[in-house]
Amino acid sequence: MKDNKKVVYWLLTGCALIFIMVIIGGITRLTHSGLSISDYKLISGTLPPMNEQEWQEAFELYKQYPEYQKLNYHFGLEEFKDIYFWEYLHRVFGRFIGIVFIVPFLYFLFTKQLSSKTIKKSIILLFLGGFQGFLGWYMVKSGLVDQPDVSHYRLAMHLTTAFITFAYTFWVALDLIYPKRKQINTKLRNLIRVALGVLLLQIIWGAFVAGLDAGWIHNTWPLMNEGKLIHETVYIEQNPLWRNFVEGKSGVQFVHRYMAFVVVGFIFSIWYKSRDMALLPPQEKGINWLITLVFVQFLLGVFTLIYAVPVWLGVAHQVGAFFLLAAMTFTLHRFTR
Repeated sequence: MKDNKKVVYWLLTGCALIFIMVIIGGITRLTHSGLSISDYKLISGTLPPMNEQEWQEAFELYKQYPEYQKLNYHFGLEEFKDIYFWEYLHRVFGRFIGIVFIVPFLYFLFTKQLSSKTIKKSIILLFLGGFQGFLGWYMVKSGLVDQPDVSHYRLAMHLTTAFITFAYTFWVALDLIYPKRKQINTKLRNLIRVALGVLLLQIIWGAFVAGLDAGWIHNTWPLMNEGKLIHETVYIEQNPLWRNFVEGKSGVQFVHRYMAFVVVGFIFSIWYKSRDMALLPPQEKGINWLITLVFVQFLLGVFTLIYAVPVWLGVAHQVGAFFLLAAMTFTLHRFTR
């Protein structure tokens, strides 16, 4: 029989690895380690510097780029090793995920354990994984020219693609776990679809906040300008007006703050409309998880802001978004024919 349990375990393992990758990526970003490896080598770059001479060569290369010249000019070799570690781990783990996806896929393909539908879906997964790796390189490249930071647009592309790759991998696994689906209410399914779209927008603006370091301003809640600001010059007018909401720190944080209420509203509407329906256990479980996770994620966002983005809270907030997306994907799958 094609598409057996081993294929499901393979896909769920991929989901777990992407989850770990998102955590490592979050730590890499929050510790400002992402530009420590400026020379991208796909194969030979698998090994870190192995002796003092190689470390010194890597450090000298780092000194040629804006992050060292404008921000970290006070760094010695030991400080460089600290940031090198997280970026190196991020890149090596990405290669490992690629192997975990490609090798079992080829094995299942040649042993004819995949149906034609799963083969097509797996090829899409492999493309998404390769594209994600390309976006990682494309993102890092933007921080090696004249600014000591990566483009927040490219960061958003990189992070959002990781979330989408996870969601699609999870969806393919759910197709095999639940080969039969029952659609109860088309309007509710469409509402879940819209909620998923809004959640993805919120994830994109979360990446904008991270890329612009916009979490370090307006560290009060519920009002943005309550009390004293950590940074004084945060309101920078840009023309046209819309640019303030995609490139301005204050504007980006404003959108991310208040879109959170929209996400909560959509999920509450899903729960409210489903109350009088005869739900299957997986459907009821999915909605219950949505309600629970959205409030946990909302609280994590508030505390992350109030405490000015400590690394552990920043990572926890990103993990919360990951689990919320997983619950939304599961719920939509259970309501889709």
